[in-house]
Amino acid sequence: MNFAGQHNIGALIDADNGMVEQAVTAGGAGDNTQVNGLIIDRLKSGRKFAHSAALVITYEAVLAATKTLSLAADIQHGANSALSDAAVLSTGIAATVVATGPTGGGTVRGAKIVAVDLGSAKQYFRARITPDLSATATDTAKVSATWILGGLESRPA
Repeated sequence: MNFAGQHNIGALIDADNGMVEQAVTAGGAGDNTQVNGLIIDRLKSGRKFAHSAALVITYEAVLAATKTLSLAADIQHGANSALSDAAVLSTGIAATVVATGPTGGGTVRGAKIVAVDLGSAKQYFRARITPDLSATATDTAKVSATWILGGLESRPA
């Protein structure tokens, strides 16, 4: 690959919204609850099959000192647009601590990137993400996800 191709990565990838932002409250709504992400069509208008992807899970958490936010994710795929035939394509990541509350508590922001091989995936796929706060109360988080698609058979329009 020449420098021009490396310099303009935007010409080589495509992106899609992977999950509507989820609010999580320690010991309450959304905590340790698996969320189905948005279904992605590998043949979306103008896109030829993506053969690889990065699932970028972003978070912002307000954590008490030493308390944590963990994320787990797996990837499903299927031939049906509603994924009624969903099967696990990749185990993604097991529960992994991605953020720890600083001394005195505070806001922590970041991203976890999960590499996904789509070579054997069917037309439709999605992530299932499980955020888990270790505190039993007060800590909160917002979690969302974006897909970065690469290895396209043709460049995005």
